[in-house]
Amino acid sequence: MTTHSAFLPRRGLYFEEFEVGQSVTSAGRTVTEADVVAFAALSGDWNAIHTDAEYARRGMFGQRVVHGLLAMSIASGLAMRLGLLEETAMAFREISDWKFSLPIFFGDTIRVRLTVVETRPMPRLGGGLVTLKVEILNQQDQVVQRGSWGVLVKSRES
Repeated sequence: MTTHSAFLPRRGLYFEEFEVGQSVTSAGRTVTEADVVAFAALSGDWNAIHTDAEYARRGMFGQRVVHGLLAMSIASGLAMRLGLLEETAMAFREISDWKFSLPIFFGDTIRVRLTVVETRPMPRLGGGLVTLKVEILNQQDQVVQRGSWGVLVKSRES
């Protein structure tokens, strides 16, 4: 069966639908050893604090930690699963003021909380820049990473 896009509901919000103060939290995602190994292979980052249990056991955290950039990548996926930017995101424009506050361990479950902090029309680009405060939370609701993302979002008029 062929599905025509006209029959599918629109999920993404247009630039004009974002308002400062809006906040949403994603579902959780448990980070596994398989995730870390796949990320190490993809990125080439085989640092022993991520991949060597005996080495990491003697380190400052007493166990292996998840790559910070892996957690940020998972957060990006969790944000997209919310549907807010589906079919309306034009470009991921910036990451700023990113902080890695607490370690994420194998088996931790992370969620992402997005809060709209600024909207700036960019009509020549067919939309506007939505600045999101991004917080990655672990299963204890601790903020393990935080910063801002700037996303260019389609305007309704485009």
